[in-house]
Amino acid sequence: MPEISRFLGIIITMYYNDHPPPHFHVRYNQQKAIIDIETLSILEGRLSARVLGIVIEWALLYQKELKENWQFARQNKPLKNIQPLE
Repeated sequence: MPEISRFLGIIITMYYNDHPPPHFHVRYNQQKAIIDIETLSILEGRLSARVLGIVIEWALLYQKELKENWQFARQNKPLKNIQPLE
């Protein structure tokens, strides 16, 4: 599962050939979630309110890049790293 960004201890990854809808995976300590790229809602798992807020803030900034990476992953192309939240 390629890592596409890491910030504040939060790890963002995507699987190749993953199931729809377009989404990304988040890990932070023992917390894990799958986030829908379009709606930025949690599809599966759980994050604390603080971590979810940070992830959504980041995803809003890089939603276009997340969508592009989803397409790359579906085509088994290398994924691009996305800037961390500063």
